[in-house]
Amino acid sequence: MEYLPIIILAVLILATAFFVISIYNRLITMRNRFKNAFAQIDVQLKRRYDLIPNLVETAKAYLKHERETLEAVIQARNTASQANEKAAAHPEDPSAIKGLMGAETALTGALGKLFALSEAYPDLKANQNMAQLSEELSSTENKIAFARQAFNDAVMRYNTEREKFPNNVVAAPFNFKPAQLFEIESPEHREAPKVSFGQ
Repeated sequence: MEYLPIIILAVLILATAFFVISIYNRLITMRNRFKNAFAQIDVQLKRRYDLIPNLVETAKAYLKHERETLEAVIQARNTASQANEKAAAHPEDPSAIKGLMGAETALTGALGKLFALSEAYPDLKANQNMAQLSEELSSTENKIAFARQAFNDAVMRYNTEREKFPNNVVAAPFNFKPAQLFEIESPEHREAPKVSFGQ
């Protein structure tokens, strides 16, 4: 009977340790899921970055007087590619994801200007290579959107699990920080709506 308090204390310590280990492992699993989900985005973004130089090269022959626009697309592509490398290395780092979000928004805007400009050049629009590259880019954009949704879902589950009690008590000392959603702001959403008061 004299060992009963020691046995009870040992059982409580073991139960607490098992509980903490269980929460820790669940958080690790969820963090690895959103990292894997980001890896799927990374694959599609690299595909997109590979297509852009070919698109610009095709457009160059037709848009000789639009050099500034073409250079802006390549610069935005290079910036986004570098931001993606940082985010792929550390998808759990909110600043890396935010940097990628900003770079991708800029790239989307630059591509939008290129495509708007290409509308004024019927020969470019009719170019088979340009049409094929545009189709591949559009297909890749759709895959990026699906991969981004899967990533955001995984991040939301991780963040929710991390914030729940008693998980939050375990998350803080083991450095489980909140993860950043990956959202791209399209240029048309940033512009104020145009209102006309004319007839």
